[in-house]
Amino acid sequence: MIKVSQRSLFGAHPSAKHVDWRRKMSDHIAYALLVYTALQIFVTMSALKSAGGSLLPYLALVILVVAIIPACRRFERRWNRLSDEQAADPALALRYRHDRMTLWLIAIGLPFLLTGMFKGLAILFY
Repeated sequence: MIKVSQRSLFGAHPSAKHVDWRRKMSDHIAYALLVYTALQIFVTMSALKSAGGSLLPYLALVILVVAIIPACRRFERRWNRLSDEQAADPALALRYRHDRMTLWLIAIGLPFLLTGMFKGLAILFY
């Protein structure tokens, strides 16, 4: 007797992975925002302690918040425009990896870059 499962009747192979690029990118955006926020607080707070009353670290904090929101919205919009069929297309793997790497570079690098620039400006002008 041949054993037939519902999966085999409906064409779903147990080892086949269903990829949804929209969901994967959305997850990365959420995690990147958490990492970005933690870094922003850590890096900016250390700059605030060493600034000695300067307004530059506060300006850096505002710029960091304003900079990340449009970047994340751009990534989210790009991937949420996909149809269900497109979202499962393996051909988008390279584009996904590129966007994911760019997102993480922004999330990790931007707090250090801008805070470093503002610290440099504070040293230059004070």
